[in-house]
Amino acid sequence: MKHYAVCPVCQNQPLPTYLKVTDHSVSYQTFSLVQCPQCLLVLTQDAPDANEIAPYYAFEDYISHTDTQKGLVNKLYHWVRKYTLQKKYALVQKTTGIDKGAVLDIGAGTGAFLALLQQKKWRIQGLEPDPLAREKAANLYGLSLLENEHLFALPNHSFNAITMWHVLEHVHELDAYLIQIKKLLKTNGALFIAVPNYTSKDARHYKEYWAAYDVPRHLYHFAPETMQRIADHWGFQLEKIKPMWFDSFYVSMLSEKYKKGSMVKAMFNGFLSNINAIRKPKECSSLIYIFRLKTN
Repeated sequence: MKHYAVCPVCQNQPLPTYLKVTDHSVSYQTFSLVQCPQCLLVLTQDAPDANEIAPYYAFEDYISHTDTQKGLVNKLYHWVRKYTLQKKYALVQKTTGIDKGAVLDIGAGTGAFLALLQQKKWRIQGLEPDPLAREKAANLYGLSLLENEHLFALPNHSFNAITMWHVLEHVHELDAYLIQIKKLLKTNGALFIAVPNYTSKDARHYKEYWAAYDVPRHLYHFAPETMQRIADHWGFQLEKIKPMWFDSFYVSMLSEKYKKGSMVKAMFNGFLSNINAIRKPKECSSLIYIFRLKTN
Protein backbone atom coordinates (compact mmCIF):
# COMPACT_ATOMS: atom_id res chain seq x y z
CA MET A 1 0.00 0.00 0.00
CA LYS A 2 1.04 3.57 -0.61
CA HIS A 3 0.83 5.81 2.45
CA TYR A 4 1.40 9.52 1.89
CA ALA A 5 3.02 11.63 4.57
CA VAL A 6 4.11 14.35 2.11
CA CYS A 7 2.36 15.78 -0.95
CA PRO A 8 4.05 14.43 -4.13
CA VAL A 9 3.46 17.72 -5.97
CA CYS A 10 4.47 20.43 -3.51
CA GLN A 11 6.02 18.39 -0.64
CA ASN A 12 3.67 20.00 1.87
CA GLN A 13 2.77 18.21 5.11
CA PRO A 14 0.74 17.19 7.04
CA LEU A 15 -2.11 15.90 4.87
CA PRO A 16 -5.42 16.05 6.76
CA THR A 17 -8.31 13.69 6.00
CA TYR A 18 -10.67 15.09 3.37
CA LEU A 19 -13.31 12.37 2.90
CA LYS A 20 -13.93 8.65 3.28
CA VAL A 21 -15.10 6.90 0.12
CA THR A 22 -16.20 3.32 -0.60
CA ASP A 23 -15.20 1.24 -3.61
CA HIS A 24 -18.66 0.47 -5.03
CA SER A 25 -17.37 -1.64 -7.93
CA VAL A 26 -15.20 -4.47 -6.59
CA SER A 27 -14.06 -4.65 -2.99
CA TYR A 28 -16.58 -2.45 -1.10
CA GLN A 29 -13.65 -1.35 1.02
CA THR A 30 -13.60 2.19 2.39
CA PHE A 31 -10.58 4.39 1.70
CA SER A 32 -9.56 7.68 3.25
CA LEU A 33 -8.85 10.63 1.00
CA VAL A 34 -6.33 13.17 2.26
CA GLN A 35 -5.89 16.70 0.92
CA CYS A 36 -2.84 18.90 0.55
CA PRO A 37 -3.90 22.33 1.90
CA GLN A 38 -1.28 24.02 -0.27
CA CYS A 39 -1.83 22.70 -3.83
CA LEU A 40 -5.26 21.09 -3.18
CA LEU A 41 -4.21 17.67 -4.49
CA VAL A 42 -6.37 14.94 -2.93
CA LEU A 43 -4.80 11.49 -2.55
CA THR A 44 -6.26 8.06 -1.96
CA GLN A 45 -4.50 6.98 1.20
CA ASP A 46 -3.25 3.38 1.52
CA ALA A 47 -4.31 2.37 -2.00
CA PRO A 48 -2.86 -0.91 -3.32
CA ASP A 49 0.48 -0.40 -5.04
CA ALA A 50 1.19 -1.17 -8.69
CA ASN A 51 1.81 -4.86 -7.95
CA GLU A 52 -1.48 -5.29 -6.07
CA ILE A 53 -3.95 -3.05 -7.92
CA ALA A 54 -4.91 -5.36 -10.83
CA PRO A 55 -7.76 -7.22 -9.01
CA TYR A 56 -9.49 -3.88 -8.40
CA TYR A 57 -9.88 -3.44 -12.17
CA ALA A 58 -11.33 -6.92 -12.65
CA PHE A 59 -15.00 -6.18 -13.17
CA GLU A 60 -17.09 -6.47 -16.31
CA ASP A 61 -18.43 -2.92 -16.23
CA TYR A 62 -15.00 -1.26 -16.30
CA ILE A 63 -15.75 0.22 -19.68
CA SER A 64 -12.34 1.53 -20.75
CA HIS A 65 -10.91 -1.99 -20.51
CA THR A 66 -13.84 -4.18 -21.58
CA ASP A 67 -15.70 -1.91 -24.04
CA THR A 68 -18.90 -3.35 -22.59
CA GLN A 69 -22.30 -2.06 -23.69
CA LYS A 70 -24.13 -3.82 -20.88
CA GLY A 71 -26.67 -1.60 -19.15
CA LEU A 72 -28.12 1.84 -19.92
CA VAL A 73 -25.17 3.83 -18.57
CA ASN A 74 -22.63 2.02 -20.75
CA LYS A 75 -24.88 2.18 -23.85
CA LEU A 76 -25.12 5.95 -23.38
CA TYR A 77 -21.35 6.11 -22.89
CA HIS A 78 -20.76 4.49 -26.29
CA TRP A 79 -23.25 6.78 -28.00
CA VAL A 80 -21.56 9.88 -26.58
CA ARG A 81 -18.07 8.51 -27.27
CA LYS A 82 -18.63 8.59 -31.04
CA TYR A 83 -19.12 12.35 -30.76
CA THR A 84 -16.38 13.05 -28.21
CA LEU A 85 -13.75 11.11 -30.17
CA GLN A 86 -14.21 13.50 -33.07
CA LYS A 87 -14.00 16.48 -30.71
CA LYS A 88 -10.76 15.16 -29.19
CA TYR A 89 -9.25 14.67 -32.64
CA ALA A 90 -10.25 18.20 -33.65
CA LEU A 91 -8.71 19.57 -30.45
CA VAL A 92 -5.41 17.75 -31.06
CA GLN A 93 -5.30 18.91 -34.68
CA LYS A 94 -6.11 22.53 -33.82
CA THR A 95 -3.67 22.70 -30.90
CA THR A 96 -0.75 21.14 -32.74
CA GLY A 97 -1.53 23.03 -35.95
CA ILE A 98 -0.80 19.99 -38.13
CA ASP A 99 -2.96 17.55 -40.11
CA LYS A 100 -0.68 14.56 -39.72
CA GLY A 101 1.85 13.99 -36.97
CA ALA A 102 2.98 11.53 -34.35
CA VAL A 103 0.77 10.86 -31.33
CA LEU A 104 1.28 8.80 -28.17
CA ASP A 105 -1.86 7.78 -26.28
CA ILE A 106 -1.03 6.67 -22.72
CA GLY A 107 -3.72 4.45 -21.25
CA ALA A 108 -5.23 3.76 -24.65
CA GLY A 109 -7.87 1.32 -23.36
CA THR A 110 -9.39 -0.61 -26.24
CA GLY A 111 -7.91 1.78 -28.80
CA ALA A 112 -10.87 3.77 -30.16
CA PHE A 113 -9.07 7.14 -30.12
CA LEU A 114 -5.90 5.79 -31.73
CA ALA A 115 -7.95 4.01 -34.38
CA LEU A 116 -9.52 7.33 -35.37
CA LEU A 117 -6.13 9.06 -35.59
CA GLN A 118 -4.78 6.19 -37.67
CA GLN A 119 -7.66 6.71 -40.09
CA LYS A 120 -6.59 10.38 -40.27
CA LYS A 121 -3.07 9.22 -41.27
CA TRP A 122 -1.37 10.11 -37.99
CA ARG A 123 1.55 7.98 -36.83
CA ILE A 124 0.24 6.33 -33.71
CA GLN A 125 1.70 4.68 -30.63
CA GLY A 126 -0.36 3.44 -27.69
CA LEU A 127 0.36 2.17 -24.20
CA GLU A 128 -2.09 0.13 -22.16
CA PRO A 129 -1.35 -1.91 -19.01
CA ASP A 130 -4.38 -4.20 -19.18
CA PRO A 131 -3.86 -7.33 -21.36
CA LEU A 132 -7.60 -7.75 -21.99
CA ALA A 133 -7.84 -4.17 -23.30
CA ARG A 134 -4.77 -4.70 -25.51
CA GLU A 135 -6.34 -7.87 -26.92
CA LYS A 136 -9.59 -6.05 -27.68
CA ALA A 137 -7.68 -3.22 -29.37
CA ALA A 138 -6.03 -5.81 -31.60
CA ASN A 139 -9.32 -7.56 -32.39
CA LEU A 140 -11.40 -4.42 -32.90
CA TYR A 141 -8.93 -2.15 -34.70
CA GLY A 142 -5.82 -4.19 -35.52
CA LEU A 143 -3.75 -2.12 -33.07
CA SER A 144 -0.60 -3.36 -31.35
CA LEU A 145 -0.58 -1.56 -28.01
CA LEU A 146 2.47 -1.79 -25.77
CA GLU A 147 2.66 -2.32 -22.03
CA ASN A 148 3.25 0.82 -19.99
CA GLU A 149 6.91 0.17 -19.20
CA HIS A 150 7.70 0.82 -22.89
CA LEU A 151 7.13 4.50 -22.13
CA PHE A 152 10.71 4.69 -20.88
CA ALA A 153 12.16 3.08 -24.02
CA LEU A 154 10.64 5.45 -26.56
CA PRO A 155 13.00 7.92 -28.27
CA ASN A 156 13.14 11.51 -27.05
CA HIS A 157 11.40 14.33 -28.95
CA SER A 158 9.24 11.85 -30.88
CA PHE A 159 5.68 13.12 -30.54
CA ASN A 160 3.70 16.13 -31.65
CA ALA A 161 0.94 15.16 -29.21
CA ILE A 162 0.77 13.01 -26.08
CA THR A 163 -2.70 12.26 -24.74
CA MET A 164 -3.88 10.94 -21.38
CA TRP A 165 -7.67 10.74 -21.40
CA HIS A 166 -8.67 10.03 -17.79
CA VAL A 167 -5.36 8.29 -17.11
CA LEU A 168 -3.19 10.51 -14.89
CA GLU A 169 -5.33 9.69 -11.87
CA HIS A 170 -4.32 6.01 -12.28
CA VAL A 171 -0.54 6.48 -12.62
CA HIS A 172 1.49 5.07 -9.72
CA GLU A 173 4.80 6.63 -10.78
CA LEU A 174 3.65 10.23 -11.15
CA ASP A 175 7.10 11.82 -11.05
CA ALA A 176 8.74 9.32 -13.40
CA TYR A 177 5.90 9.56 -15.94
CA LEU A 178 5.85 13.35 -16.12
CA ILE A 179 9.63 13.57 -16.42
CA GLN A 180 9.59 11.04 -19.26
CA ILE A 181 6.64 12.68 -21.03
CA LYS A 182 8.54 15.94 -21.03
CA LYS A 183 11.43 14.19 -22.81
CA LEU A 184 9.16 12.59 -25.41
CA LEU A 185 7.42 15.76 -26.58
CA LYS A 186 8.73 17.60 -29.60
CA THR A 187 9.65 21.25 -29.03
CA ASN A 188 6.26 22.52 -30.23
CA GLY A 189 4.33 19.48 -29.06
CA ALA A 190 1.33 19.46 -26.76
CA LEU A 191 0.31 17.31 -23.81
CA PHE A 192 -3.42 16.71 -23.28
CA ILE A 193 -4.53 15.52 -19.84
CA ALA A 194 -8.20 14.92 -19.03
CA VAL A 195 -9.07 14.30 -15.38
CA PRO A 196 -12.15 14.50 -13.15
CA ASN A 197 -12.55 17.71 -11.18
CA TYR A 198 -13.43 17.18 -7.52
CA THR A 199 -14.27 20.90 -7.17
CA SER A 200 -17.21 20.51 -9.60
CA LYS A 201 -20.81 21.05 -8.54
CA ASP A 202 -21.70 17.38 -9.06
CA ALA A 203 -18.76 16.32 -6.86
CA ARG A 204 -19.91 18.70 -4.12
CA HIS A 205 -23.46 17.37 -4.42
CA TYR A 206 -22.66 13.63 -4.31
CA LYS A 207 -19.76 13.88 -1.82
CA GLU A 208 -18.63 10.37 -0.85
CA TYR A 209 -20.93 8.87 -3.53
CA TRP A 210 -19.31 10.84 -6.37
CA ALA A 211 -18.43 8.11 -8.85
CA ALA A 212 -15.33 9.87 -10.20
CA TYR A 213 -13.49 9.32 -6.92
CA ASP A 214 -13.45 5.66 -8.07
CA VAL A 215 -11.23 4.46 -5.23
CA PRO A 216 -8.77 2.79 -5.15
CA ARG A 217 -8.28 2.87 -8.94
CA HIS A 218 -8.03 6.66 -8.85
CA LEU A 219 -4.95 7.43 -6.82
CA TYR A 220 -5.17 11.23 -7.18
CA HIS A 221 -8.03 13.71 -7.38
CA PHE A 222 -7.32 17.04 -9.02
CA ALA A 223 -8.44 20.64 -8.76
CA PRO A 224 -7.50 23.22 -11.42
CA GLU A 225 -5.11 24.79 -8.92
CA THR A 226 -3.37 21.43 -8.57
CA MET A 227 -2.83 21.12 -12.29
CA GLN A 228 -1.20 24.54 -12.39
CA ARG A 229 1.15 23.43 -9.62
CA ILE A 230 1.92 20.24 -11.55
CA ALA A 231 2.83 22.33 -14.59
CA ASP A 232 5.12 24.54 -12.52
CA HIS A 233 6.76 21.64 -10.71
CA TRP A 234 7.54 19.51 -13.78
CA GLY A 235 8.46 22.28 -16.20
CA PHE A 236 5.33 22.62 -18.31
CA GLN A 237 3.28 25.63 -19.27
CA LEU A 238 -0.48 25.27 -18.77
CA GLU A 239 -1.83 26.78 -21.96
CA LYS A 240 -5.56 26.13 -21.87
CA ILE A 241 -8.36 24.40 -19.95
CA LYS A 242 -11.33 22.89 -21.81
CA PRO A 243 -14.58 21.57 -20.29
CA MET A 244 -15.90 18.04 -20.89
CA TRP A 245 -19.65 18.64 -20.86
CA PHE A 246 -20.91 15.06 -21.02
CA ASP A 247 -18.98 13.80 -18.00
CA SER A 248 -21.34 15.40 -15.47
CA PHE A 249 -24.20 13.24 -16.76
CA TYR A 250 -22.21 10.01 -16.91
CA VAL A 251 -20.72 10.52 -13.45
CA SER A 252 -24.09 11.54 -12.01
CA MET A 253 -25.71 8.39 -13.40
CA LEU A 254 -23.09 6.20 -11.74
CA SER A 255 -23.34 8.23 -8.52
CA GLU A 256 -27.12 7.76 -8.40
CA LYS A 257 -26.60 4.05 -9.00
CA TYR A 258 -24.34 3.90 -5.94
CA LYS A 259 -26.92 5.83 -3.89
CA LYS A 260 -29.78 3.63 -5.20
CA GLY A 261 -31.23 6.80 -6.67
CA SER A 262 -32.89 7.56 -10.00
CA MET A 263 -31.75 8.39 -13.51
CA VAL A 264 -34.08 11.40 -13.47
CA LYS A 265 -32.13 12.83 -10.54
CA ALA A 266 -28.88 12.03 -12.34
CA MET A 267 -29.91 13.98 -15.44
CA PHE A 268 -31.08 16.89 -13.33
CA ASN A 269 -27.86 17.04 -11.28
CA GLY A 270 -25.69 16.68 -14.38
CA PHE A 271 -27.62 19.56 -15.96
CA LEU A 272 -27.23 21.74 -12.87
CA SER A 273 -23.50 21.02 -12.78
CA ASN A 274 -23.11 22.15 -16.39
CA ILE A 275 -25.21 25.28 -15.85
CA ASN A 276 -22.88 26.16 -12.98
CA ALA A 277 -19.85 25.43 -15.19
CA ILE A 278 -21.07 27.81 -17.88
CA ARG A 279 -20.61 30.59 -15.32
CA LYS A 280 -17.55 28.99 -13.73
CA PRO A 281 -15.78 26.89 -16.40
CA LYS A 282 -13.15 25.61 -13.98
CA GLU A 283 -15.95 23.84 -12.05
CA CYS A 284 -16.90 21.50 -14.90
CA SER A 285 -17.16 17.83 -13.89
CA SER A 286 -14.07 16.92 -15.94
CA LEU A 287 -11.52 19.17 -17.58
CA ILE A 288 -8.96 18.82 -20.35
CA TYR A 289 -5.66 20.56 -19.57
CA ILE A 290 -3.39 21.43 -22.47
CA PHE A 291 0.31 21.77 -21.66
CA ARG A 292 3.34 22.87 -23.63
CA LEU A 293 6.99 22.59 -22.74
CA LYS A 294 8.04 25.61 -20.74
CA THR A 295 10.35 27.89 -22.69
CA ASN A 296 12.96 30.05 -20.97
